[in-house]
Order: sequence, then structure tokens, then C-alpha cells
Amino acid sequence: MAATPGQHMQKALDQMNLQLHHVISDLTGTTGLAILDAIWKGERDPQVLAQLRDRRIQASSETIAQSLVGDYRPQHLFVLRPSLASYRAYPVFILECDKEIQALLAHFHTQADPASMPTPTQKPHKPQPNQFHFDLHAEHYRILGVDLTRVPGLETLSVHTLLSELGPDLSAFPHEGEFASWLGLCPHRRITGGRLLASRTRKVRQRLARAWRMAAESLHHSQSWLGEFYRRMRAQHGAPKAITITAHKRARIIYPLLKARRPYDESVFARDQAPHCRRTQTRLQRQAKTLGFQLVPIDAPTA
Repeated sequence: MAATPGQHMQKALDQMNLQLHHVISDLTGTTGLAILDAIWKGERDPQVLAQLRDRRIQASSETIAQSLVGDYRPQHLFVLRPSLASYRAYPVFILECDKEIQALLAHFHTQADPASMPTPTQKPHKPQPNQFHFDLHAEHYRILGVDLTRVPGLETLSVHTLLSELGPDLSAFPHEGEFASWLGLCPHRRITGGRLLASRTRKVRQRLARAWRMAAESLHHSQSWLGEFYRRMRAQHGAPKAITITAHKRARIIYPLLKARRPYDESVFARDQAPHCRRTQTRLQRQAKTLGFQLVPIDAPTA
């Protein structure tokens, strides 16, 4: 993988024995870029460079000044210049890519009016530096006709991976089983002479399956039904198998949502969870009785 401009800048600082990247968390932030620009323009005094720190930086001016004592050789400064220019050119290229993606998405047929999109159930995230420069969430709803981010663990970029890999139409898969099999989330049984030799998932290089496995792993602290399902599978089978099982479950959930263009309803799966809750309650009552205790509901009156 090719090195990024930020890595090139860090390498140039290492060659000059400058430890600035160990003092501030991001060389491409306000403080880092201000100091790098000043270095390229000819400033070498560490005390003067340290005064360029942003007030939000936790490191003191003295600490930053100590990290800027080094050997400013011309050949290393020469490497620093194109790295700075490349970093500042990248946002322009990224914006052009976002505009091209937005133009391509506009060619898809409209399945739903973005104005009718339901209120998000998940808390809004802090804006990320690499987020799109247009409302990608609304575009997904318009094209797919359903808000898939209401499914626990699915973010906008995960939905975008689905759209980029398969498009809005899943007619190539007659049922959800074939959809999950194509993703490599189903056991691949090897049978010979009526004897089962192995039953493992196929190794597939599938961006969508990889994204959904990561989404399944993010459910560890989710209070949703799917989060509880993941934790239960993890307790029974371990983390690797639980991730695959949960990703498979999500594939079977999303398939009918896209086929019928109907919204995700958590209550449907909560009803399926009721038998498991009753079995858990019965087991706990039996264990408590064995130990000489009695379970009492929280809302029950106490003596």
C-alpha cells in the first residue's frame, strides 16, 4: 500500500530528528500544519515554532519546543515540501470524487421521497474528516426505498457498500438463503459417501461480507435485539463464530426489507425473543431453588 502524504511528512521529520508527531496527535491538524509551513518557510527557532500551537493542544509550548530541536538538512526539507503540497491537494480530489459519486447516484430510479424518511433511531455521530460532502443517507433512502441504518449495527458506509456491490435490486437471489450463501456466511458442507467431512464457511473475498462482519462485531454493547443475539452467540460459540452467525442473521433480515421495501421493525424480533427469555427465567428459577433461594420480580412488593 502506498504511503500517504501524512506518512511522508512524518518520515521527513524522523530524518531531521524532530519528534513533533510524538507530542501532538495529528500532524495534519491546525498546530501541525502551522508549524510545518513555518519550517518550510525558513523558521528554525523551536521557541518561535512552539508559539504556533493551538490553544486546544494539551502539550505545553515548552514540550513542543523540545520536540522541534533537530537537524534541518536541505534534502529532508526538500522531501517535506511535496508532502505538504500533496496533502493540501487531496481534499480537492476527494471533493471531486464526492461530486462524481453524487452524480452517479442521481441516475438510480427513485423508490422513496427523502422528505418522508423516518427519524433516525441512532444517535448522530460526530462529523468525521472522511465523510461525504453530501447527504449520502438520504440518497440511500431514495434509491433503496427503505432506511437500512435502522437495523442495529448498520451505518451509512455499510449501506453504501451494499449499494456499490449489488445495486438496489436483489432479484439475482431467489431467496435469502442464496443471498447469505453468496456472501460466504453459510456453512459449506463437504459430504462424500453420506459422510460429513467438514462444515465451514467458504473463504470469499467479498467487501460486503467483510463490512457486515465488522458491523456484527460492533453490536457487543448494543441494547437492541440483534445485540442481545450476538452476545448470546458469543457466549455459546466464541467471538469468531458469533460474528459470522450474526452477519448471516443480518443478511436474512435485510433481504426481505429490500425485496418488499418495508421498514425495519424491532418489535417483530422482540416477539421471537420472548421464548428465549422464558427459558432463561425458568433456568434461573431452577438454579435459585437448588441453592435455597427464590427469585422475586423487581416490581413485586417487599415484606
